[in-house]
Amino acid sequence: MTYYSKLYPWCIVRSLPNMRSLIIARFRRRSDAEAHLQILKANTPNVPYSIIFDTTPETSGSIVKPGVN
Repeated sequence: MTYYSKLYPWCIVRSLPNMRSLIIARFRRRSDAEAHLQILKANTPNVPYSIIFDTTPETSGSIVKPGVN
């Protein structure tokens, strides 16, 4: 996760076919994301959008593997 992603955790996501998704925009506050989502839904009412809080963990070399002590 980049530093920018950490600063802007609220995302508007568009659902795509085959269980894929596309992040449309990122926001610092949920209220900003909701306001932008209203505009998107007014302009493109047939496209499914949703708001998520992106909490993608960072990858590190110190990940504990299950079953290994």
